[in-house]
Amino acid sequence: MSNTETFSNWENLVKKQLKTEDIYTVLKKENLEGIEVKPFYDVVEKPLVNLPKVEESTHLVATYHDTLEEDVFAFLLNENVENLIEKTIFINNRDLAEHISPEDNDQYFSLIDVFDEKSGSINDQLVKELLAKSFKRNICIDVSFHQNAGASIVQQLGTALAKTKELIEIYGAEILNKILFRLAVGGNYFFEVAKIRAFKLVFNQLSKEYGLDDIPYIFAETSLRNKSISDSENNLIRSTLELASAMIGGADAVFSTNYQIGNNTENSEEISFKQQIVLAYESIINVFEDASNGSYYIEDITQQIAEKSWQFFLEIEETGGYLESLKQGILQRKIYNQAVEEQKWVEAGKIKLIGVNLYPKLDVKKSEGELYDEKEIKAVRWAEMFE
Repeated sequence: MSNTETFSNWENLVKKQLKTEDIYTVLKKENLEGIEVKPFYDVVEKPLVNLPKVEESTHLVATYHDTLEEDVFAFLLNENVENLIEKTIFINNRDLAEHISPEDNDQYFSLIDVFDEKSGSINDQLVKELLAKSFKRNICIDVSFHQNAGASIVQQLGTALAKTKELIEIYGAEILNKILFRLAVGGNYFFEVAKIRAFKLVFNQLSKEYGLDDIPYIFAETSLRNKSISDSENNLIRSTLELASAMIGGADAVFSTNYQIGNNTENSEEISFKQQIVLAYESIINVFEDASNGSYYIEDITQQIAEKSWQFFLEIEETGGYLESLKQGILQRKIYNQAVEEQKWVEAGKIKLIGVNLYPKLDVKKSEGELYDEKEIKAVRWAEMFE
């Protein structure tokens, strides 16, 4: 039986089940990314090569605690810790970075964003300080902030490219292999897998503009955007799926933000981290280079996201680049419009959050105007409308 006959048989069966000839209108699924999602895939027009990552196995990153030293190999540090031997360390604090002098058996990475969004500038002194360090990756470009502020996937990736371009113009293309990209992974499972894969495509494309063939180092953390104060156990479910997206997509490191919003404890930090352990040791999904390669659906949306992200990057460049778009308020308005539209989907129940807009415990509601500001990129959780 040919593919055409198989596809026709499938269509006829669905028409019979749905009792309509117009099955594609019924099966069409909206999304806020402008991505065309088909109800059925039987081929991918342009198969992608295997998309590599920098690390052989995805680092499972925990917030540092001395009880974890024996069993954990990658830590996020907010303050100095002496004598961490043969660990991978992600530095999250500028004061701490100033006093770090890595030994040969240490691996240090910076999570300190060198961009100041409020002033629309790059902290040149910070960049030079960090480049002087013998870190594995010295410079962090943070777009987790944009995801948590409601930016679309396309806006996040386009923004990451635009920030990269600003650094290249000042410090040269050799800075590319010194950059770590900090992304936040949301709850749209397959789209988030595709987001990480798409970023590898567009970053590589940008590097080729400078005669290079680089791949990005991706540090992926769970989103705060879809988390709520009440029913924190539901946050665990959401973040577990986000971690899976990051690992399957091919992130080089993953980190679980605390599932108890505003009430961090040692116990909640440990539980948050152990989500990664369960996924890695029970499912072994952190060792694959590109686990979703060959999936028709993910391949298709990966390429769509990559194309739209590159186009968004070019739009930012046409306004004068990332910093200029901030100074003119252009990027803030674009993200604001996206975030408000997304919030309206939550308000209407098109995006469902158990205990928030589905089976809510409290009858409280704020307006979009109370939550968002078109002149500022700021983190807002969907659930804040109902808290």
